[in-house]
Amino acid sequence: MVSRRSFIKKGVAAVSAAIITPSAFSGKNFLSESSVINGKKVLFVWGGWMGHEPDKCRDIFVPWLKSEGAAVTVSDTLEAYTTFDLKVDFDLIIQAWTMGTIQGNQEKALLEAVKSGTGIAGWHGGLGDSFRNNTEYQFMVGGQWVAHPGGVIDYQVKITDHKDPVTKGIDDFEMHSEQYFMQVDPNVKVLATTTFNGKSAEWIDGNVVPVVWKKSYGRGRVFYSSLGHVASDFNVPQALEIQKRGILWACMSKYEPAEEWKQPVYSTRKK
Repeated sequence: MVSRRSFIKKGVAAVSAAIITPSAFSGKNFLSESSVINGKKVLFVWGGWMGHEPDKCRDIFVPWLKSEGAAVTVSDTLEAYTTFDLKVDFDLIIQAWTMGTIQGNQEKALLEAVKSGTGIAGWHGGLGDSFRNNTEYQFMVGGQWVAHPGGVIDYQVKITDHKDPVTKGIDDFEMHSEQYFMQVDPNVKVLATTTFNGKSAEWIDGNVVPVVWKKSYGRGRVFYSSLGHVASDFNVPQALEIQKRGILWACMSKYEPAEEWKQPVYSTRKK
């Protein structure tokens, strides 16, 4: 498998071109219920492997959160998970931390907080490839990155749920970035997918893999998007819009009834 570090040297120049026009939105602002995060307490934790530009992503999302009225605490250390009482001090945790090592007490505090109702949201490796040795963490997220065949490539994101508020009004769109092949809980509520070709791995030609999903872990809402390899990926208006909406949804764990999220891929059959 090509390492992220060696890959970045080859692909980072291409990623900077990940921009499309906002014509898909027809000049409309589809960001719904932006005020729901007003007054909510948000912990934004960033760090880990810097190739995913967590600092630049921080500078996209933290100002937006503050402009919407959220009370934001920013931390560049996982010690924040034990420094604070996550269950009480925060309504939402946003994590941008790729390929890190989390201590047992830190993981326990994070998982217990989400189980108790604190929402969590993130993107790409910052949530979906954070702690490779921590299977309970991956159980919470609902998936784990395993490959990005071809590196930075052109691919399409297909919206599969046009009724969910996170993706309502958004059409299919193109990305020039890493196309994440994820191992995914086949019960999560999938909102968008991508289809792989066989150029880099012929045996996955035609494979369909989730890109955006939502689920619960205990009483906490979990939102994930595999988009956002680097900060410029959020120049794609649909990618940014989906992430913002997912954050707004996740921040309401403690304030709205649990919603039905299970969409089993495999139906139960009687023998």
